[in-house]
Amino acid sequence: MIKKTNRRLPRPFSLHWGDGYIVEEATYAGEHHEPTVQLLEFEDGAVSIRFCYYDHAGRFQRSPLMVSADEVAGLRDALKNTPRLKALLGDLAGCS
Repeated sequence: MIKKTNRRLPRPFSLHWGDGYIVEEATYAGEHHEPTVQLLEFEDGAVSIRFCYYDHAGRFQRSPLMVSADEVAGLRDALKNTPRLKALLGDLAGCS
């Protein structure tokens, strides 16, 4: 069985256009990688959603995120613990 990496929250991030904190994170340990959806909160209060993934050693990967049907189900379960992120994704899908 693949073990999910536990990352502390909040934790800082830095992008070319601003800095802030990852405040919520839904993640699922899949067979090949750990697909992750993050709620980024910038220093000015703006929020964004990042779709990304980590390898099984816990290293952030800079490639496109691809998820299988099983991983979608795992991420859906993980979203139960991320109320703000879940609400924004509901808005994105037109489900709110």
